[in-house]
Amino acid sequence: MNPHGSSGTADAPPLRLVAWEVTRSCMLACRHCRAAAHAEAYGGELTTEECRRVIDSLAAMGGCIVILTGGEPMLRKDIYDIARYGSDRGLRMVMAPCGMLLDTAACNRLKEAGIARISLSIDGATAGSHDAFRGVPGAFDGVMRGSTAARETNLPFQINTTVTRTNLAELPAIFKLAVDLGAVSFHPFLLVPTGRGSELADEVIPAVDYEKTLRWIHEQAKTAPITVKPTCAPHYYRIAKQEVTAGSAPATRHHAGHEHSGLEGATKGCLGGQGFAFISHIGKVQICGFLPLEAGDLRQSGFDFNRIWRTSQLFREVRDVDHYHGKCGWCDYRGVCGGCRARAFAVDGDHLGEEPCCLYRPGERNK
Repeated sequence: MNPHGSSGTADAPPLRLVAWEVTRSCMLACRHCRAAAHAEAYGGELTTEECRRVIDSLAAMGGCIVILTGGEPMLRKDIYDIARYGSDRGLRMVMAPCGMLLDTAACNRLKEAGIARISLSIDGATAGSHDAFRGVPGAFDGVMRGSTAARETNLPFQINTTVTRTNLAELPAIFKLAVDLGAVSFHPFLLVPTGRGSELADEVIPAVDYEKTLRWIHEQAKTAPITVKPTCAPHYYRIAKQEVTAGSAPATRHHAGHEHSGLEGATKGCLGGQGFAFISHIGKVQICGFLPLEAGDLRQSGFDFNRIWRTSQLFREVRDVDHYHGKCGWCDYRGVCGGCRARAFAVDGDHLGEEPCCLYRPGERNK
């Protein structure tokens, strides 16, 4: 049974989380960048007034978390005004800067603007490996300075890591670094080969290593002093469910101030279109930033996000897990996993196709 009911408009799930690419400009040249971002200005980006209309539309749907991302969101001169406006409208505003522009003054301004948390990316345990991945010398030193500034100003920060063949062996050291830096959370992202990352198709870790990595992450999550949650790894929730079914439910650690923030509250795999959405720098709505299919256009819809959320054919398709293709359509864990829609599309061109990095073999489809 489809956990979200039928694909009709009345059954659209509540909107919980939005990643909003407020600009595509960025001073880095990350090898995995879904946007293939560069430092130059991009035409057609939403104006300040249009950004307010986006926020008004989201606020009208109730409270949700809004991740101001990019590119480098801090390159927008009005970023503090955007954050403040969202906070004043009752949205939980967070941000994903690269760290290069963070100092104590900037962190204090972010806090004053209502930013509740930032995320910083570390993709190598050393300057050499991180800078090679990020494409700019000094990127590692920049994120170290940014994390120090955040810690000194009591601005909560999490560490994100894109996991590839190249840095897989460094993952334990990166995790330790996140803890040592004072992060409140560690979010490993499993590579989706899209955008500039399409050139990294060979960097996607094999399914066997993918499974081992998710099980390692699951073990760390039980005992770590901070929250640990993978992203773009929906079958992590299948692994967690299997452990519970086997009678060895993990002892849940409580991280005061973090466990109910909403940023770690996901209880199923791919949330694209099922609680989560992405807004591009020009107002296009997608199920996530890694799936380059349009669910709607905010400018063309009069900035009515709710209508797109309820009526988009793309959203309706991804909510109907019983009609996914291949094994994902009949897998007994489809309600808690669902496979990565973006990875399926990147590999096979089918956003409803089966997850290409999953080893699990469900029983035969019921005839």
